[in-house]
Amino acid sequence: MSDIPALPPNALRDLPNLTWLRAFEASARLQSFTAAADELSLTQAAVSHQVRSLEKSFGVTLFSRGPRRLALTELGHAWYPTVAQALQDIALSTRGLLGPQRTRAPLRTITLRAPISTAVLCIAPHLGAFHAQNPDISVRLISAIWADSTQDNDVDVDVRLGPDGSLSRRAHLLSRETIRPVASPSLARQLPDLKSVLTQNLIHIHGYQDHWLRLTRQEGLNLPDQHAPLFVDTSLAAIELAVAGAGVTMIMKRYAEPHLSSARLVPLPGPELPMEQGHYLMPPEGPALQSAEVNLLRDWVVQLFARQTD
Repeated sequence: MSDIPALPPNALRDLPNLTWLRAFEASARLQSFTAAADELSLTQAAVSHQVRSLEKSFGVTLFSRGPRRLALTELGHAWYPTVAQALQDIALSTRGLLGPQRTRAPLRTITLRAPISTAVLCIAPHLGAFHAQNPDISVRLISAIWADSTQDNDVDVDVRLGPDGSLSRRAHLLSRETIRPVASPSLARQLPDLKSVLTQNLIHIHGYQDHWLRLTRQEGLNLPDQHAPLFVDTSLAAIELAVAGAGVTMIMKRYAEPHLSSARLVPLPGPELPMEQGHYLMPPEGPALQSAEVNLLRDWVVQLFARQTD
């Protein structure tokens, strides 16, 4: 043991917590607390807390935190190479002398974002089959009412619903959508024509309040002036209200299809109208271009919408 060099007194006094260092290194390399959390098998909040603890322990700021980006400060840039090299040296020495860890390497988590009703009604029921075919790919499905509620740099596969031509020209059109009136079977039996449909409680979906107006105008009818119509902010809520017999709603056919197939809903008199919106797969950015796992999930999403459209 005498050949081991002695450390100077208090040499380890300024050594940071190694757990905090790992969180800093991964966050700096991936430029995302969320991606670092996936790699370290932690929550995003845990990684963010560890980095803040590291900064607080030295009274410095290592990252500038914006609403859509995470970037190293000048001090963070200067310190990162030393931290990364030190952790790499420890890992290589450990592997060379003690052998590789016997535990299985953590899976990389691929984040798939979609509008909430699309996520629940169109994607989630089939995601288990994808995972069964690809057990080494961990998928996190994020449902968002508004497309910008999650930072873009934390999303690998991004499905959006928007008006035709409103998104990036590089976005891949998955499907154009149509709408139609639906109701519960018991209520539908009492509604022989569109005029009788319009006497019921009309369920309106926030953002799509013009659906009933478009239908009545096309059919040459007047939209009744209801004293207290029902308003909801998701198609999911509109569907459940209709299933419960609380009223009738104009719903995207793709969303209604599972309930039409199970006879929880039935189509009402009235035409199927183009929605003038479509589902789009946004173009990949950054590391997604180089990831076979991400490309595999993107291809699966394209095939899923194609099957549902057919």
